[in-house]
Amino acid sequence: MEKDHFRKLERMYYSAPINAFFKPTLKVEHGKTEISITVHPDFFHAASAVHGSVYFKALDDAAFFAVNSLVEDVFVLTANFNLYFFQPIQKGDLIAYGTVVYESKSSYMAEAVLYDPDGAQIARGSGSFIRSKIPLSEDIGYR
Repeated sequence: MEKDHFRKLERMYYSAPINAFFKPTLKVEHGKTEISITVHPDFFHAASAVHGSVYFKALDDAAFFAVNSLVEDVFVLTANFNLYFFQPIQKGDLIAYGTVVYESKSSYMAEAVLYDPDGAQIARGSGSFIRSKIPLSEDIGYR
């Protein structure tokens, strides 16, 4: 059942309209994830490096899906997220790894680390997540 849940989460992720723009890849496992996004000039701010919103998306998505890998009945929600920027990136792939570090009946905490193609850490984040009342269903792409 667990692997089926992971594949359904991946399909749900790909069905989100925003991902048509970013074209990320996602791999979900038990309590952890990997997300990759290829850098494009469309992601740049005025100084020709990737805008922080792309860092946030990769890190939040990685942490979020690490948590939702443990929750098989409802969609989780990001309650808060802290982000730390270390280095800019201008080319290659952003690779984010998310890991659940705490769980209780109703709340979770996850961390995510973002790397450049050379394996240098360029950002990290952590957040808290809560269970929503939105069922994981085909209506939201969970199929």
